[in-house]
Amino acid sequence: MRAPQARRARNVHSYFCNPGANGLAPQRASDFTPRQGIIPIGLSSSGEGQLAFLRGVKRRAQALVLPTIFFALCGYFAHHAMHGTRGLLARDARNTEIAAARIVLAEAEGERDAMERKVAGLRAEHLDRDMLEERARALLNVVSRDEIIVPYAPNRRLF
Repeated sequence: MRAPQARRARNVHSYFCNPGANGLAPQRASDFTPRQGIIPIGLSSSGEGQLAFLRGVKRRAQALVLPTIFFALCGYFAHHAMHGTRGLLARDARNTEIAAARIVLAEAEGERDAMERKVAGLRAEHLDRDMLEERARALLNVVSRDEIIVPYAPNRRLF
């Protein structure tokens, strides 16, 4: 009965004791000398295998922590570079809105230019009699007897 406990103590103690007298780290469990009177309870050679397995799992997990964090950050920034408020998709939507606004601006500038031409023809410095007569007839709804009237739809007016 005493022999298996001593063996058990030697196996478990190999994880906790200092290196041998030569100052080098021991390579095997047999390089360790167990302390006298310490007999761990509840561990066997299969428990030692479980500890070694868990230690290996911990070592691999620690080796994967930094790369996992790095890839998660890269994924986060890549996602926001595409889908964020200043991302590529938002830029395309903004460019589409800008193109639509430029079309509306061109139409508004065309209307403004037409109005400026009409107003320029009615200024006192440069009065165009034909333009003045045309505007007066349109506003007063008056025509002479020899004129021909061509009606237009409200949205297809000339001026």
